[in-house]
Amino acid sequence: MDRREFMAGASAATLSAMPPARALAAVNRPEPMVGIQVGAVSFVDEGVEQCLDIFQKEASVNTLFVASFTYGRGIAGRQIPGQPLPDHGQQQYDTDTFHGGCFTDINPKYFADTVIRDFRAPDFGNYDVLKAVLPEAKKRGLKTVCWFEDVFRRDVSNIRQVEEVELTGDKAETLCLNNPNYRAWLLGMVENWGYTYDVDGIMWGSERQGAFANALEATHDEASPPQRITCFCQYCRARAQKIGIDPERAHKGFTELVSYVEQSRRGRRPVDGYYTTLWRLMLYYPELLAWEMLWTQSLRDTYAAMYAKAKEVKPSLQIGWHIWHNNSFNPIYRAEQDLQAIAPHSDFLKIVIYNNCGGERLAYYIDNVNSTFYRDVPKEELLRFHYRLLSYEEKGLADIPFTGLSSDYVYRETRRSREGLQGTSTHLWPGIDVDIPVDKGHSTCTRQSVCDAVLAALNAGADGVLLSRKYSEMQLSHLRGAGDAIRQFRNS
Repeated sequence: MDRREFMAGASAATLSAMPPARALAAVNRPEPMVGIQVGAVSFVDEGVEQCLDIFQKEASVNTLFVASFTYGRGIAGRQIPGQPLPDHGQQQYDTDTFHGGCFTDINPKYFADTVIRDFRAPDFGNYDVLKAVLPEAKKRGLKTVCWFEDVFRRDVSNIRQVEEVELTGDKAETLCLNNPNYRAWLLGMVENWGYTYDVDGIMWGSERQGAFANALEATHDEASPPQRITCFCQYCRARAQKIGIDPERAHKGFTELVSYVEQSRRGRRPVDGYYTTLWRLMLYYPELLAWEMLWTQSLRDTYAAMYAKAKEVKPSLQIGWHIWHNNSFNPIYRAEQDLQAIAPHSDFLKIVIYNNCGGERLAYYIDNVNSTFYRDVPKEELLRFHYRLLSYEEKGLADIPFTGLSSDYVYRETRRSREGLQGTSTHLWPGIDVDIPVDKGHSTCTRQSVCDAVLAALNAGADGVLLSRKYSEMQLSHLRGAGDAIRQFRNS
């Protein structure tokens, strides 16, 4: 039986069918962490006790990842407009009422060193999601993790002072990790939740990458003008100079790179081809990669600072990071996610391994990079090339938006991550797709696909799973697939 055959029958797996390493450890293996991401709106709409009843009964959840701050709709608010409403909660969208921000109380003393001070979510008045949820969660033996992300609105007071600077000199909508105001705000959030509430952990996610990868549009997101790459603010320039990078050379190199990308998107092929010409630019301007690594190291330093602050607040407070789905598609971004470098400042990692929406996202990534440095390569060949580079094998480009990626993909990505963390004490909790929105007509989750994905992650050595993105977009029938998997795993 090869791995694909094994995963195809994962929902009926027994101890004898498990991979040998897992089978030997099965007798004494600890209970897996089973988490669910949930926003304040679900507790407001459905009630705390009813939500927790559902989580425990249907999906064997033992840990709540409460979206405590965000201005984005990816982890907070009801279902995204245009997507099917789930079979629970208010049967209407919240387009006109969603605002976002912090869904807990804010103690001003923790934000004295930052200009970001007015960010309380107005959505539900003075409602504090942690005060509402923690007592009942503790009564049930559930752990609670504050979950927040790197997403802001432009109308937040003083936010323009913290925004990144684009190549053009204009301000971006994203915040700069080297800006002391943002660093102080992030540390303030750790203090605010760690000191004020009896929570078990904090998870933060930043779904961004550096200027080089962004210029090439090496992502599954919608293409944007390459000149909007970041960050070239005074703090990034000062940090670059301190470590021996010439900011002016970097700026000139990125200006040349932007011209290359714009010409590539128009189909104006360089004499020596797209890929070779990109390498020529990198050879002339090694600052391109140095600036990319500058951003990556800034993110790692942010992790380290938040980790140290969490341990200062309370040594038992667990802190970890959401690792963006681009990790499964883009070899450049994957190279930057050196788990051995991240692990010393991570109690846990949520590696995003969303299989159902993964097919659509991988197809979009291939479209993007095929418009720039891989433009000489036919798309189907380019997809197969990436399968070889990334160590998983799925269907062709015409199929994957409609089939999604398989549980074998979940197994392989989890196994790779487990091996990447070898020798560390960092827990691995893959993010599992439960009804993450896709374009109309594309692959949708089923109870069985969720079950297979959860089993694949656990059988590959994960310490737990995190059901994502948010409860308010999940179908209960599909959530039950996670419960099916947990029961089978326990009994195997």
